[in-house]
Amino acid sequence: MKDLVTVIKLMMVEKKDILISIILGFLTGIAAVGLFASSGYLISKGALMPPLYALTVMIALLKTFSIVRAVSRYGERYFSHRATFTILSNLRVSFFEKLEPLAPNIFQKYRSGDLLARIVGDVESLQHFFLRVYYPPIVLVIVFLSTIAFTSFFSMYIALVLLVGLILTGFIIPAWFALSQRKIESKVREGRGALSTEVTEFLYGYRDLKIYQKIEVKEKQLMQSSDSYIKEQEREGIQAMFNFSMNTAVSLIVSWFVLALGAYLVIGDQLDGLFLAMLVMISLTVFENATPMAILPGHFEDSRRAATRLYSVVREEGELVKEEPSLTIPDGKSFSIEMKDVTFSFPNESRLTLKEISLNLPAGSKAAIVGPSGSSKSTLLQLLLKIQLADQGEIRLARMSTDDIAKESIWTETNVILQENHFFYGTIRENLLLAKDELTDEEMKEALMKVKLERFSLDDQVLEKGENLSGGEKQRLAIARAMLKGSHVWLMDEPTSSVDALTEQFIFGHLFEQAKDDTVILVSHRLTGLERMDQIIVMENGEIIESGTFDELIEKKGYFFEMKQIEKSVLM
Repeated sequence: MKDLVTVIKLMMVEKKDILISIILGFLTGIAAVGLFASSGYLISKGALMPPLYALTVMIALLKTFSIVRAVSRYGERYFSHRATFTILSNLRVSFFEKLEPLAPNIFQKYRSGDLLARIVGDVESLQHFFLRVYYPPIVLVIVFLSTIAFTSFFSMYIALVLLVGLILTGFIIPAWFALSQRKIESKVREGRGALSTEVTEFLYGYRDLKIYQKIEVKEKQLMQSSDSYIKEQEREGIQAMFNFSMNTAVSLIVSWFVLALGAYLVIGDQLDGLFLAMLVMISLTVFENATPMAILPGHFEDSRRAATRLYSVVREEGELVKEEPSLTIPDGKSFSIEMKDVTFSFPNESRLTLKEISLNLPAGSKAAIVGPSGSSKSTLLQLLLKIQLADQGEIRLARMSTDDIAKESIWTETNVILQENHFFYGTIRENLLLAKDELTDEEMKEALMKVKLERFSLDDQVLEKGENLSGGEKQRLAIARAMLKGSHVWLMDEPTSSVDALTEQFIFGHLFEQAKDDTVILVSHRLTGLERMDQIIVMENGEIIESGTFDELIEKKGYFFEMKQIEKSVLM
C-alpha cells in the first residue's frame, strides 16, 4: 500500500484539476438525478392536466438540467483526463529520477524485457487509479448523500432504502469483490513482464537461435508465455463482468423495492402519489453512479500490483544507495587516482571480486592494467566510475574520496571507453554529438580520420546497437567519441581488442599525443606497446600480484615476464 501512497502524493500535485473534476462530476451526477426526477414529476403532473405555465416551467427545468449535465460532463472529462495525463507524466519523471542512478547495474537483477514491461505497462496501468479508483467513490458519496437529503423531504423510508442501497452497492459489494479479486491472485502484470522478456530475448537472439536450430524451442516458450498471459486476461475479464452484473442487479433490486415501498406508502396515504414516479426515476438514475464501483476492485488491485512492481525496482535497489554527494572534481584538469585496501564483491556472491587493491597514480601519469581474463580488471574501472561501490577501502580522485564526489562529476571529467559501447539508432554525427553538443563537422571528421574511419560520412546511418558496424568499427567510433569529449582523464577497457595491430598503433599514436599531459588507465590483454607506460599493474584473481615499469617487470622475471614470453611465442 505504501507504493500507492507514493502515487497519491504525486497525484495530489494536480489538486486543482482534481478538485475541478470532482465538482464537475458532482454537477453531472446531480444534474442527471434532477433531469430524471423532473421527468418523472412532469409525467405525473401532466396526467392531471395542469395549467400550461406549469408545464412550461417544468420543460424549461428539464432543458436546464440536460444542458448542465452535458456541459459538466464535458468539463469533468476534460479536467479529469488532463489531470490523469499530468499525473502519469509526474509519475514517469519521478520514477526515472529514482531509476537513473541505478541504471548502470540494474540489469544484474532485472531482465531488460521485464524492466520495459514495468516502465511502460505498469505506468500505463496506473492511469486508471485516478479515473477508476480515487475519483468515483468521492463523486458517488456526494451525489448519493445529496439525493438522499432531497428524497427525505418526501419520504424518510425511501431515503433510508437509498442509503442502504448506497452502502450495499458503494461499499459492501465492492469490498466483497475486492476480496475475491485478491483470492484469484491474477498475474496479468507478471504475465506481461514474462511475455515482454521472452519477446525481447527472441528478437535479440534470433540469429543465434537460427544458427543453432533452436527456433522451435524458443517459439514454444514464447507461445506458452503468450497463452498464460491471455488466460490471465480472460480471468480478469470474466471477474470484471461478473462484478458489473452483480452490482447492476442489486441496483435494480433496490429500485424495485423503492417502487414497491412507494406504492405501499401511497396506498397508506403516507406519500403523495404525484411523487412516486419521481422517486422511482431518482432511484434508477442515482444508482448509475454506483456502476463504476463494480469495476473499482479490479482497477484497485491492478493499480496496487502495478505500483508494487514498479517501485519494487527502485525501492529494493535504492536502499543500497546513499544520498548523492555534491562535491565536484575541478574542471579541465587531469587528476590523481588512489585506491587503498579496496575490496569488492557482487551482490549475493560470497567470492571476492577484488581483494585489498591498493594503487597510486599521480596526475598526468600513464598506467596499464594487465592480466588474464576474469582477473577483475574491468570491475576496477567500474569502481573508479562509481558504477559499483566498494565494500571496503577508500578510493580517492583528485585527493577527494569518491564517497564525497557526485557521480556526474566523475563522468564529466573522464573519457571512458568500455569493452562494449552503446550506439543509438541515427547517424554517425548524432552518435558523435554525445561527446559535446557544440561540435563542428570539421572536428568530427578529424576525429574519424584519427581512428581511420574517414570513409564514413557524418550522415551515414547507424542501426540500433550499431548492428551495421563491425566490432572494430564500433571500438574506433567509441575512441573518436572519447577524443571529441576532450576530458583529461582516460579510462579505457580493451579499447582496441577488435582492431588490427597496424590500425591500433596508428590510433594510439594520435590518442597518446592528445593525452600527453592527461592521466591514462589502459586495461589490456595485449602486452605490446606498454613500454611507454609509467606503471604496469598485473592482476590475477582480483589481486595485484605485480606492479612497476616495463623494464622493472621484465628484469623481475615474474608473472608479467612469463606472459610476455608466451605472447612472443604465439606471435612467432
